[in-house]
Amino acid sequence: MSRLTAEFRVKALLRRVHDAGGSAMILARGDAMSGGVLVLTLDRGVDPAFWERGIGPDGTTTLVRSGPDTGTPAAADGYWRRRRERDPDLWVVELDIAGAERFAAETISAD
Repeated sequence: MSRLTAEFRVKALLRRVHDAGGSAMILARGDAMSGGVLVLTLDRGVDPAFWERGIGPDGTTTLVRSGPDTGTPAAADGYWRRRRERDPDLWVVELDIAGAERFAAETISAD
């Protein structure tokens, strides 16, 4: 069984969001092979939320909410920068599209 690399997942996510007419960008590049991926979702520039790959209640890989309820883009920026200071292998991706969580779940948490 082959594992998809972090870089492959991130690039696929960006391509899917762009193809759907949304905005997606890499805020920080992590380790290409095995870095974690932190996804910042927005809806028209507001309501920031963080998501990352994790283990759900049923033991399967899923997208889980992480980080604080930031409320503002400035607070969100501070959060992901602090995470990167502790984990330089972490990818940080911003998605601004309606249903951003769905795009991230289908691409990042897929095995």
